[in-house]
Amino acid sequence: MSDGISSALKRRVFERASGLCEYCLLHDRDAWFGHQIDHIISRKHGGGTTFANLALACMDCHLAKSSDPVSLTSRDGNPIPFFNPRQDRWAEHFNLNEHRIESIGETGAATCRILGFNLSKRLMERRALLLKEHYPSLEALALLRI
Repeated sequence: MSDGISSALKRRVFERASGLCEYCLLHDRDAWFGHQIDHIISRKHGGGTTFANLALACMDCHLAKSSDPVSLTSRDGNPIPFFNPRQDRWAEHFNLNEHRIESIGETGAATCRILGFNLSKRLMERRALLLKEHYPSLEALALLRI
C-alpha cells in the first residue's frame, strides 16, 4: 500500500532530520525498525503531505503519536499541542538526562507522556545505546547545541 509520499520527499525529510527521530532523537541506524515519515498534523486533521508538515519518527514515536496533534491536560481539559519539530526547538521542551528525556513545560510533558519517551522498554534501549556511546548520537548532540 502506498503512503502517497514520493521517494524523493522521503529522502529530503530523512536528510533534514540527519537520520534522527525528530521526537526522541533516536538515530535510524540504532533503531530495531527503520524510521517512518510522520505527518506532524495528520491528513485526517487537514495536514498536507508537504515537506513543511513531515517529520522523521522512530516506530515507537510514530505509533504512539498516531494522528493526534494534541493531548488534553488532566487538570482542566484544555488541548496542549505536541512538540512540533518544524516550529519548536527540542531543547526548549525537553532535557536529556543520560538516557531519560525530561519534559519542560506543558507541551514537553504532553509529548513525553503520549509518545511514551520514558517507558521502561525505551529507557532500557537508550541506556544500552548510551553504554555503547551511541546515544545521544553525534547528530543529536549537534542538534542540541543549536
